[in-house]
Amino acid sequence: MSDSPVSPLTLICVGSSFAFSGLFYHLYQQKKQEIHKIEEIPKVQLNKDLIKILAASRGKRLGYAVVEGIVQPQGEPLASQYVPRCFGVIQKVIVQEHKKVWSSITNTWNDRKQNTKESTNTVPFSLVPRGGDGGDGVSIQVVSPLEASNLCLEPVYRRLRKAQEGFVDYIAQGLSGEKPVGLQETEEMLRVGATLTGFGELVLEPGRVLKLQPPLDGQEYLLLLSDYKSFLQQHQASLSMWKVLTALSGLAGATLLAYIIYRKYWRQRDNSQA
Repeated sequence: MSDSPVSPLTLICVGSSFAFSGLFYHLYQQKKQEIHKIEEIPKVQLNKDLIKILAASRGKRLGYAVVEGIVQPQGEPLASQYVPRCFGVIQKVIVQEHKKVWSSITNTWNDRKQNTKESTNTVPFSLVPRGGDGGDGVSIQVVSPLEASNLCLEPVYRRLRKAQEGFVDYIAQGLSGEKPVGLQETEEMLRVGATLTGFGELVLEPGRVLKLQPPLDGQEYLLLLSDYKSFLQQHQASLSMWKVLTALSGLAGATLLAYIIYRKYWRQRDNSQA
């Protein structure tokens, strides 16, 4: 056996493995608590029983609950500007200019995005039960959807219109150090018929009108482009990932530490027999 001491690199690897294991365990616990909080939020079914629940509640409202349904416009939907027979209730169009800028430091052309123009259109819409869920014509109006945190829309169109370049443009590029690439047009929509899961305050108003709106107590207003089960499964998959990384990092650190102890033991034994 060699009498050489344990290398600093080995010690760093051991310490790093245990440090990462601790970090991953912390993230695992955070995600576990987050899932627990999500599961504690009351999940209501979109049917006539919801009207009875709200009617019996204080102030005819639930301060924070989760409900799932299918997007349905209350009037005429929005038509896509680019895709035929594509309709939605929220529409966002983004036009962004792409350029290449010359860098004298690296002697390369670098991409740059600028002059972004964004427009958003909405129409009133409701959530209705899935077909066959026994909703009995019950629907819930979605109030102030643009106030929702992390509102994710579905990209329905993306295209880069390349800039037309001529002889004069090449001269200008040499003088300015910039050359246009084109305009990127992107359209995102919350489409009619999409599954939407909402976290917010549920209110029953006169005329048996149901509404989902931003909570008054400051809790997060969420509109998710998925069903509740898929949303929960995504969090559980993240939980499993942190759990596996915790175990692997800890195992790597323990293996290296055992190797160090093993080498030290045999080195001391050889020295005592010498």
